Amino acid sequence: MSAAGTDADLLIRNRIVAFGDIVNDIVAVPRGPIRSDTDTPSTIRPRPGGSAANTAAWLGSLRAPVDFVGCVGLADADYHESLFREQGVTPHLAIAPGLPTSMIVIIVEGDRRTMLTERGANAALSVDDLSDEVLARAAVLHLTGYSLLDGPRSVGLQQLIARAHAAGATVSLNPGSAGYIADFGPDAFAAGIEGTDILFANVHEARLLCSETAPVRVAKALGERYGIAVITQGGDSVIVAERGQRAATVSVPNVRVVDPTGAGDAMAAGFLQHWLVSRDAIAAAEAGVAVAARAVMVMGGRPVI
Repeated sequence: MSAAGTDADLLIRNRIVAFGDIVNDIVAVPRGPIRSDTDTPSTIRPRPGGSAANTAAWLGSLRAPVDFVGCVGLADADYHESLFREQGVTPHLAIAPGLPTSMIVIIVEGDRRTMLTERGANAALSVDDLSDEVLARAAVLHLTGYSLLDGPRSVGLQQLIARAHAAGATVSLNPGSAGYIADFGPDAFAAGIEGTDILFANVHEARLLCSETAPVRVAKALGERYGIAVITQGGDSVIVAERGQRAATVSVPNVRVVDPTGAGDAMAAGFLQHWLVSRDAIAAAEAGVAVAARAVMVMGGRPVI
């Protein structure tokens, strides 16, 4: 099923399944310039994270029917299970023996982030962790590009996309990181996500996936390739491009940014929740922008319960 699925399908398939990374984040916001070899006063908080997990949590906060499939370490499996349920998400968590849950130290400086990453149990995630039963209820399977680097890798991600389409689901994907795209190789990355129906990316990630540089041309190129492309430009605007249609620009509200972590994940959640009902990509992007504005005003990548 492509992004143009039927209304009859949606009456039966109303759930969004997020498959991919889950992380224990440590978010640090320095109160001044970072000083080497000495202390820098900071606000530091542990937060649950991971791009796919964040999207699931934001969907849960919007009361969208949502499942999350991921892999964690044994030590905090119960914590993540209960947290998802509190956030309105149905979790399906595999446990990786001998591996910790992935952890990222996030240093936030204004609208810039530096991330120190240990992939941990995400590397043990398998395509088999997504059951046919869960996929059969999905209107959308939401993936992240981190799966190209973690357990599923390229072959596994292509299997997931093919399974989703065979089951009648639309596939959406958030690449996750320009750095990872560059390290993986842009051409190989683009091949690994081939078949995606809705692409969410920031403009830096998007430029790596096509030969264009001007934001509108980037969005149009990726919209033609994937069906729908939603390209964010930080606090400036969002460009929405749908195959065969003119690109549109959606403005972003001016809000106080506390931490931009998870803004793209929240954007995807707001978009998907609205798009499943309206099939209007521009209106869905406006809904996504509103959710992303909420996300940047809190520390961490998930909604406050």
